[in-house]
Amino acid sequence: MTQTVSNAVAQRDNSPSGLIKQYSESFAQVLPSHVKAATWVRLAQGALKRGKRIEAQGDPNYGRFELEVAAANNPGTFLAALLDAARQGLEPGTEQYYLTPRKVKGRLEILGITGYQGHIELMYRAGAVASVVAEVVRENDEYRYQRGIDEVPIHRFKPFAREKERGKLVGVYAYARMKDGAVSRVVELNQDDIDRIKASSQGANSEYSPWVKFPVQMWLKSAVRQLQKWVPTSAEFRREQLRAAAEAHRVATGPDAPDGAATVQSDYIDGDVVDDAPAEAGPDSAGGFGEDAWPETAQPGGNR
Repeated sequence: MTQTVSNAVAQRDNSPSGLIKQYSESFAQVLPSHVKAATWVRLAQGALKRGKRIEAQGDPNYGRFELEVAAANNPGTFLAALLDAARQGLEPGTEQYYLTPRKVKGRLEILGITGYQGHIELMYRAGAVASVVAEVVRENDEYRYQRGIDEVPIHRFKPFAREKERGKLVGVYAYARMKDGAVSRVVELNQDDIDRIKASSQGANSEYSPWVKFPVQMWLKSAVRQLQKWVPTSAEFRREQLRAAAEAHRVATGPDAPDGAATVQSDYIDGDVVDDAPAEAGPDSAGGFGEDAWPETAQPGGNR
């Protein structure tokens, strides 16, 4: 019996892709029901095969993808990042949720970062936002916005102008138009604002940092994150909307309702309420979420 268990453990696929498959049921437990777990798992596995390959001659990982190596170096951090993406219902390895390598004590590890499109997706999912506008402004663009006078910014530049023609980044703005037609607060950030945000970001100047590789997207993300403070994005908002819709339906179908009221369609919100509670634990060996359950390092033939 002992030998059988040992053989099974030794044969278990401890590669990053194999770990995703092992914990697929655990990810499915936290994914919103509108996201197909099987599709999400395939996206997570495919994300490991993107990006740069290690091309340094003599490197034991020569020819492998950096993300694959980073995930294998610290499976616990990798799986925790995937859990965070799953809890939010975002696609890992995309502009919704970045999986990026970073160096920790000289070794590559995975860092999970919610992208600007992910933050926008969460706004839409809350149910109150009709559209979100987020744009960077360059030094040669025409830009005008006076708070209290203009409803939204006026932003123009030559059609199909190249970045060199438009000049360097000087600012970014974002706002949302709500389903009732109202416009949210307009968020504007200048270079000083971006510098402060970047300075507070871990490893922002690393060669692997999205601040270095995707500066425009990070400017947009900074503005969109500030915008989230001014629009409903929480599960509590959605629960209140669902409660209000249910109450309206109860009144419309009650014994005292006027004729025809029961045929009125309530303004229900599509989708499911997503729990905003932070994920603080990983899946245990039984597929649940127990304390200190993530593997800390890759252990070929080990007990994970």
